[in-house]
Amino acid sequence: MKIASLKDFYDATASLIPENINKEIGHFNIFRIADIFASKNTVMPYNRRAYYKISLINGKNRSEYADKVVNIEKKALLFATPKIPYNYMPQDDEQSGFFCIFTDEFLARSKSGITLEELPIYQPGGYPIFELTDESYEDISYIFEKMFKELSSDYVYKYDLIRNYVLELIHFGQKLQPASALYTVQNAATRVSSLFIELLERQFPIDSPRQKLQLRSAGDYADQLAVHVNHLNKVLKENTGKTTTEIISARMIQEAKILLKQTDWSISDIAYCLDFEQVAHFSTFFKKQTSMTPLEFRGVSVSS
Repeated sequence: MKIASLKDFYDATASLIPENINKEIGHFNIFRIADIFASKNTVMPYNRRAYYKISLINGKNRSEYADKVVNIEKKALLFATPKIPYNYMPQDDEQSGFFCIFTDEFLARSKSGITLEELPIYQPGGYPIFELTDESYEDISYIFEKMFKELSSDYVYKYDLIRNYVLELIHFGQKLQPASALYTVQNAATRVSSLFIELLERQFPIDSPRQKLQLRSAGDYADQLAVHVNHLNKVLKENTGKTTTEIISARMIQEAKILLKQTDWSISDIAYCLDFEQVAHFSTFFKKQTSMTPLEFRGVSVSS
């Protein structure tokens, strides 16, 4: 699976590559969607990017994020991370708004000490696409306009200010999430849940047909966490409403869909990566979860 680099992005948008892109610590840039749309570079491939992106969209669009699809009727705020493949496709000619791209290193220089992967908006299993009211859209537009103005200024500390604006956008998005996604009681149970999710996500993405899952069963994770498998199940059920096996299966299906859609690997290769000894077992597992065989899903993805 190809991971789009910053150079790939600038090549695709026909934008001039900043001279210092390989010299500065971290990278940031901002664009108006109408300018990109006017250049007719509206085809966005479905893949992972080597940078973060925050988009403020005003227009009818169809977005694919991991294995999910959503139709955006008008105004929306999107948060994209390098871990998850995505795209969005304009469905009409009335497209406006903004987007900014930045690297982890750019925000790491913030004095806040916040790392992106610690933030709820970028946690595994999230779905960071939010429809907006007209009032919220105007509020966020104002933040983007301030970033535009600052980026073109000669203020010595402009990037420090821009980092604050980026964090403001992130916090704006987090406030749109359900409260349950933002606030948890920090106790032993939630810590076990967090460590389990971290172990699970550490195995993804799968980037090579030679890469194989090392942890597959609930017992594998319980052993790594030094807890009894029944305790792990109880904790996850209380915190997520799902069993350990259900969470593992859902994440494996998500990765299987991505590999079937994004790569030309054989079904056998994908089954191996997901630690299935036989292709038939993988096909049975996939059909049970999706009501389609892997080949049927791949055919639907190609035709769509």
